[in-house]
Amino acid sequence: MNSMTKEDKLAAWRAFLQAHTKLMRVLEREMMDDQELPLTWYDILAHLDDAPEGRLRMQELAESVLLSRSGLTRLVDRMAKSGLVSRAPCPHDRRGTYAVMTPRGRDTLQLAKPGHLRGVGNHFLDRLDDLELQALDRSLSKVLESETLE
Repeated sequence: MNSMTKEDKLAAWRAFLQAHTKLMRVLEREMMDDQELPLTWYDILAHLDDAPEGRLRMQELAESVLLSRSGLTRLVDRMAKSGLVSRAPCPHDRRGTYAVMTPRGRDTLQLAKPGHLRGVGNHFLDRLDDLELQALDRSLSKVLESETLE
C-alpha cells in the first residue's frame, strides 16, 4: 500500500530539483575557483576521456552531456579556441564530426578531477549512507530506463 499523498510525492520531486540545482551551483563555483574551468567543460572532457581514443561524434557527445547539437557546437568551438579539444571529420560519414580531446584537454582534466571528486564527495556522497546511495541509484536507474524518456 502506498501511503504517500500527492503532495508528499511532489515534495520529493521538488527536493530532488532543489538538491540538484544547489549541488551544481556549488560544484560549478568550486571548479571555477580551483581551475577556472566551467563545469560543463569538465563534463565534456570527462566524457571524451571515457571514450575510445578520446573522441566522440558530436551528436553522441551532445546526447551524453544533455545539450542541443547547436549548444554543444558553440561550447566545443570555445573549448577548441582554448586548446582543450579539436574537431576531426568522421571518415565513414562526410557529415559527421568528432570532438577530440587534445593533450592540453587531458592535462586540464587530470588537474581538475581531484577537486571535483572531492566536491562530489563532500557535498553529496558523504551526506548519504550506503543504503541511501543504493536506493537512490536503483530509483534513478528505474526512471532513466523508462521508455517515456526516449
